[in-house]
Amino acid sequence: MARPKAVLETETKLPTRAERERERARRPGGKGRTPSWLNTGWLARRRQQQKLVPVAARRPMERRYRQTIRSVDLWTVLKISVCFYLCGLIVTMAAGVVLWWIASGLGVVHNVERFVGSMLGSDNFQFLSWKILRGAMLIGLVVVCLQVVCTVLAAAFYNLFAELLGGIEVTVVEEEPAG
Repeated sequence: MARPKAVLETETKLPTRAERERERARRPGGKGRTPSWLNTGWLARRRQQQKLVPVAARRPMERRYRQTIRSVDLWTVLKISVCFYLCGLIVTMAAGVVLWWIASGLGVVHNVERFVGSMLGSDNFQFLSWKILRGAMLIGLVVVCLQVVCTVLAAAFYNLFAELLGGIEVTVVEEEPAG
């Protein structure tokens, strides 16, 4: 039996009692209408100003949903993490090559080669750029593999704990523009 990739539960937020009463009081003749003896002075002016507010200036309607992420698909996590970590390796290797060219152009690589050669007692010590690049690429691929395995294991542990504890609840707010 196949499990769904993601299970989302939706729960709408109902208006509170105070919001319902405010809405009822806004309607003409509704419950909560102001007695005539209060329609004098600053309160009456304030109510008149509130009535003059255009409809477009009111705050937009919004709906809130609570969604629960109960599980994630491990195959999807594997594909996304492989792409993500390989892109990170490519960017890191490209930055390393550019920095190596800059250091070589400024003579830093030659100075380091001379220093290492004097420490080892060799007059013609040289870094082999392509061997260094290949070694860095192999080490980077091993690190990518370890990161992918750790990410998939973390997703599997999330699925396990989500079954026990209920998953992550996310509140989604959908706003409708006024007007």
